[in-house]
Amino acid sequence: MSYTALYRKFRPQGFEDVKGQEAIVTTLKNQINADRIGHAYLFCGTRGTGKTTIAKIFARAVNCEHPSDGGPCGECSVCRSIAAGTSMNVVEIDAASNNGVDNIRQIREEVGYRPTEGKYKVYIIDEVHMLSIGAFNALLKTLEEPPSYVIFILATTEAHKIPVTILSRCQRYDFRRITIDTITARLRELTEKEQIVAEEKALRYIAKAGDGSMRDALSLLDQCIAFYLGQELTYDKVLETLGAVDTEVFSSLLRRILSGDVTGAVGTVENMVMEGREPGQFVTDFTWYLRNLLLIGSSDDMEDILDMSSENLTLLKEEAQMVDQEILMRYIRIFSTLSSELKYAAQKRILIEIALIRLCRPEMETDHDSLTERIGRIEKKLEKGIVPAEHGSLRGTSGQAADSPPAKAKLPQAVPDDIRQVIAGWNGILSGFPGITAHYLRKAVKSLGQDDTLLLVFDDQNAYTYVSENRSGCQDELKAAMAERTGREIAIQVKYNDTGQPGEEIYPDLTQLIQFEIEEEDF
Repeated sequence: MSYTALYRKFRPQGFEDVKGQEAIVTTLKNQINADRIGHAYLFCGTRGTGKTTIAKIFARAVNCEHPSDGGPCGECSVCRSIAAGTSMNVVEIDAASNNGVDNIRQIREEVGYRPTEGKYKVYIIDEVHMLSIGAFNALLKTLEEPPSYVIFILATTEAHKIPVTILSRCQRYDFRRITIDTITARLRELTEKEQIVAEEKALRYIAKAGDGSMRDALSLLDQCIAFYLGQELTYDKVLETLGAVDTEVFSSLLRRILSGDVTGAVGTVENMVMEGREPGQFVTDFTWYLRNLLLIGSSDDMEDILDMSSENLTLLKEEAQMVDQEILMRYIRIFSTLSSELKYAAQKRILIEIALIRLCRPEMETDHDSLTERIGRIEKKLEKGIVPAEHGSLRGTSGQAADSPPAKAKLPQAVPDDIRQVIAGWNGILSGFPGITAHYLRKAVKSLGQDDTLLLVFDDQNAYTYVSENRSGCQDELKAAMAERTGREIAIQVKYNDTGQPGEEIYPDLTQLIQFEIEEEDF
């Protein structure tokens, strides 16, 4: 006999076997006991939370010849035929592949015939949000006034895609994500039945990786058991099978980032790749590690929210004292963005290494979060009595300054009126631009170019490329907005600052001049 996957082998056969959805189970059992059964139900929730399973149990319960406490007996001929999938009274439809008008019209024709056995004909439509608009319209009338012996159960993971006219005709039940404790208890129960020795820590990690889905957790458990068939399932073996990384690695990585050890941080990625770890899982787990640090540092009452042992919780509290909350939020933002970029990236390792370099070297960036972290590092050095070296103070063997920075240009004495108007209203001009265009233009140092043109200097390579190549027509939009404000066209020059110094230290920033004059006038 062929092997049966765990999630199929141990699929709940009665309401008492369903885990994590007690409120829904109780409501449905009460309806059956009181003979207050509705004609249409909508089961919503993420994958693997029991929508289809409960729908099938409910279909057996309403047709059972000898129901027990609102649930199916499992012994009568009706229960056995429905469980075996041979009953004509329970029809399960996959809306992903049967989403046309003709499929729904067929249902409308079938509902006219009474059930051959039992009390009800039950139609279970899975992934109902995949139906076409025409199919929804065809279903609407039947759903509104079905025969007394017909029950519709609609299951979906995306309830927001279902028309309101359908939603208003159904009893809606939202299936919650199953807790880690509940999944762990179920995994422990099944491993004992399968006579498999497994560490509690290993089962708990699998439950966490299931992300609230019992089916996903059972599939991961199946995978781990197959990889180490006949052996004890330990925490380290689960990490190796799933391509995950232990939290000790994250702790070491964080210390290297905080110390600015680029070589050590990149070496961690090298070790991860050589051990066959999954890059996407690494980024996800490290982001969760940073999130836990942020929460534990924000409040002392986070023990109930953070699902971990008391030993790990103590270590986490110690590490939370090492890093400021603002810095942690910057790290989380960078890795959250990285997580979405990895889905479509061909060179995942390179993107991870770049992100780690950004964390280790905040001086390479000029955004607010990076500047805050740079100031924080300088303050810590000063507290320890370490005086940071002045920029450009390194001297060569001849005693002359090596790589002397360019001298900062002086603010111009005369700035054309139209340029003044543009600088004074810069934020107002950008307020009407798309998010990415406004974001990059705000990075520019606004200076005066040749022939009274507006010179935009960028320290950010991405921003310079975006504007210089006129992507999304950003230069055209800027010229049009400036012409509308000043009444004349203003030429634009775009320049990339590759000196290694901030642009405002080299190029005269007209914003300073305009702000200075406004303050003098107000005074």
